[in-house]
Amino acid sequence: MVFDYAPVYAGAHYDPDPAGGAVSRLDLYDAADRGGPAAATVTTATRPRAGMYRFELPEVPPGRYWGVVTFTPSDGAQPVKDATVRLDLPTGTGLVTSPEAVADALGVPLPITAAQRGALETAIRNAQADVVAYLNRPVVPKAVTLRAVTPFFTGSLDDVDSWPLPDQDDIVQVIAHRPHPDGTYDVDFLIGLNGAAEETIVRYVTAHAAESERQRPGGVGNSGRRVTSVSAEGQSISYEAAPTEGQAGALPTLASLNRLRRRLYQPLNRPPRPPWPYSTYRGR
Repeated sequence: MVFDYAPVYAGAHYDPDPAGGAVSRLDLYDAADRGGPAAATVTTATRPRAGMYRFELPEVPPGRYWGVVTFTPSDGAQPVKDATVRLDLPTGTGLVTSPEAVADALGVPLPITAAQRGALETAIRNAQADVVAYLNRPVVPKAVTLRAVTPFFTGSLDDVDSWPLPDQDDIVQVIAHRPHPDGTYDVDFLIGLNGAAEETIVRYVTAHAAESERQRPGGVGNSGRRVTSVSAEGQSISYEAAPTEGQAGALPTLASLNRLRRRLYQPLNRPPRPPWPYSTYRGR
């Protein structure tokens, strides 16, 4: 399991490496107060790209952990601690949200049981499948590695256009590059939509997984319909109405994901160019 961490310093994302600083330590705790002994400690972080540091996490029981990252902002500065880290482990499961996040939405106290985890994972996959069908694209990207390649531009190695990657009709992101002595690089790319990094997708899947589990008979967090009032002698009962679309607290709709939808289009036919030197275009 890995955890990619972007340092936050003085209220902004900050990369300490150019100033001679370093990210040195991650402590994970199994309680929100971050008290007592740490459940796990990692003292080595790599820098796969500018502004991003990667911790290799040890095997720990599934659940929610609260972390403290220690880093030095610049050479000679005092170490600072970032106590805003919260991790739901394990990572790398192909889910855009976690059972713990859905349990929070349901009001189910943590930690959850193994049976609850299985039920919530199923609800997440169902909601995630709806998103995939609507967007007409996967929400889990594919990792691709190019080995021993030479960049076009050495000054912007985090830019996709710096690498001889075959044309991709999709979202492409450089996630790491490793140099060789001969000047070539091994480069890791993520190709496709990374749903776990899109807040609108995470919110939709979390909310709908929670609501489907709340409505399922015997589901996690199922407590029946919400009663608002009962008349004398129990002759009538009023139930709480769910917020309608557009009201605060309403479930997000698939339309909130329109920005991420894959568009199908037909390129316009263009007239052929005359060959050089009769035109200004010179082909390769």
